[in-house]
Amino acid sequence: MTNKAIYKSKGSKFIGFAERVSNEEQVKNRVAYYRKQYHDARHVCYAYRLGPDLWRTRDDGEPHGTAGVPILRAIDAAHEDHVLVVVVRYFGGTLLGTGGLIVAYREAAKMALEDML
Repeated sequence: MTNKAIYKSKGSKFIGFAERVSNEEQVKNRVAYYRKQYHDARHVCYAYRLGPDLWRTRDDGEPHGTAGVPILRAIDAAHEDHVLVVVVRYFGGTLLGTGGLIVAYREAAKMALEDML
């Protein structure tokens, strides 16, 4: 089951998806699905955690550390494991700055994860 949440900031739309995953192959397939499904989006960023020592993040063209890391921090704050969170961004024409991006990606991830609990 996939949970979906939408966060908006200054015209940009961040669509967060959270779902259970069991291995990196499944993560790869699901990320490919979101990239295809939202091919017109500016960025498809994500983070996942598969146990205490296996995690990855991806900023997908956003400034380093402004997307994947905030998503991973939301996963960890929710005490979730074996989970993938993808946040798709549609650019709204106004730059958010690094602080704004961190907040937006974190909030979209947090909202998607809340639906899982």
